Amino acid sequence: MLLSSREINSPKQTSDSQPSIPPTHETIILATNLSKSVGSGDHTLHILQALALNIYRGERVAIVGSSGSGKSTLLGILAGLDVPTSGEVTVLGNAFSTLDEDARAAMRGQYMGFVFQSFQLLPTMTALENVMIPMQLNGHASPLQTAKDSLFKVGLGERMQHYPKQLSGGEQQRVAIARAFASQPAVLFADEPTGNLDSANGEKIIELLFKLNQENQTTLVLVTHDARLAQRCDRVLTLQDGQLTESA
Repeated sequence: MLLSSREINSPKQTSDSQPSIPPTHETIILATNLSKSVGSGDHTLHILQALALNIYRGERVAIVGSSGSGKSTLLGILAGLDVPTSGEVTVLGNAFSTLDEDARAAMRGQYMGFVFQSFQLLPTMTALENVMIPMQLNGHASPLQTAKDSLFKVGLGERMQHYPKQLSGGEQQRVAIARAFASQPAVLFADEPTGNLDSANGEKIIELLFKLNQENQTTLVLVTHDARLAQRCDRVLTLQDGQLTESA
């Protein structure tokens, strides 16, 4: 079990020798006695068991583990997309897991960004529209200009009027990253962000994630099988038998 009082002494260096932004000691996500079980009748699968986790503002945390270990389930609970069977998740001082769905959705819109393996772009909307729509729904003051700026940051200034089917896998993931970072979220959750990409495009996405992390001081919580991505993080946590252990 990870102790919530863990102190961070020295953040890792990135592969290009640029230091990561030092995490603060301000807790941004706290999971306490977190459990998740699913099943029916006599059969119950215990995915998470009395798990504890503390993530600090500005930190880069990779969650790794074998397929089926519950990594995506844990990420979904931390992000308020799912609820635990027992225990509590506190985000920015709010008892997140005890809020109703509308309240969790409001917090997600205000404080969180998401990048998924499958990109989750709307096929009938252009890259620009895909980046704009979450900001429009959340009442952002200038969604159009912010979306354009975000797409330029990820190198897609000339592709913003293209539809997802007209973009490569790497370009679609860059649109998803632009969408996630456009509103400058306090926390960005990424579930296998390089999983559908070849090695070259995966490396570009890794560089982009950490570049935007440095610019925006966003806390990153990443589920990944990609060793390159995990090694760039401040901490690597392995989920096994419902518990997290930290790599030395």
